[in-house]
Amino acid sequence: MTTPTAAGHTPTAGHTAPTAGHTPAGHTTTIGHAPAGRRATPLWTGSSLLTQVTVLTGRLLRSLRDPRMLVVSVIQPLIMLALFSQMFRTLADSPHFPQGVRYIDYLLPAILVTSTAQATVWAGVALADDLREGLVGRLRTMPVDLLALLAARSLYAAVRNGLQLVVLVLVGVALFGYRPAGGPLGAFAALLVALIVSWGLSWVFLGLGARVRNPELLQTIGMVVIFPLAFVSSAFVPLAGLPAAARAVATANPLTQAVEAARGLSLGEPSAGWIAAVLLASALLAVVGGAWASYEVRRVS
Repeated sequence: MTTPTAAGHTPTAGHTAPTAGHTPAGHTTTIGHAPAGRRATPLWTGSSLLTQVTVLTGRLLRSLRDPRMLVVSVIQPLIMLALFSQMFRTLADSPHFPQGVRYIDYLLPAILVTSTAQATVWAGVALADDLREGLVGRLRTMPVDLLALLAARSLYAAVRNGLQLVVLVLVGVALFGYRPAGGPLGAFAALLVALIVSWGLSWVFLGLGARVRNPELLQTIGMVVIFPLAFVSSAFVPLAGLPAAARAVATANPLTQAVEAARGLSLGEPSAGWIAAVLLASALLAVVGGAWASYEVRRVS
């Protein structure tokens, strides 16, 4: 004998009423009970990826309201610019140096590239700190795509590095007499090349930060990697003026490609080969580093 339902109907054979806590396949979970004639409201599934990136980037950019952040970030490259422009300026008289080029005009594009390459380490350091403090774990409890956090970190690094580069160029013009043959447009193009290189590198350090999850260790790794690349390159001395062994290493050094591309634009002698190599390498670093960072963040958080 069957038991009538509250509505006076009797369930037929082969049909089972849904039980509490079970949602039939193909249905969307709703909030409460929808009145007759009105559509049920689905549960919130999160905003779009673009919105998430915008919100998270804006949150990070608020730290730039403190001018001390910018001052601290430009102290080291300004010291390098001051020291090297005075210590190595006699190199402009050597036979290997480009004729008619002052050393400050030769040096500043290299400082733009090397300083932003060093600054990209902080993108990975910040992500490692987020992982260690549990921020990423808390984000995973919400409908937030972790790729949005990585993109926000890379965009924040690009904005911060861009401000640093602008300050370096302005100080170079005001205090050191930087007057590149390529004019303001050449100086801006050199700045843009340095920014593109730093953006590609930032993804690699984001992946490394998600892998090691130790800010102090990552800072050490960054110094070990970036400093040799910076000094065994054409950043401070022309390739022709290096010993044979160092010249071979510097020629293969990817940082040399970036420095030569930025320097050529600044001096009004752009090289399509160097520029193409830099753009291709930066895009490759961004793709590979982004895939690695995304995998590591989802694996460890």
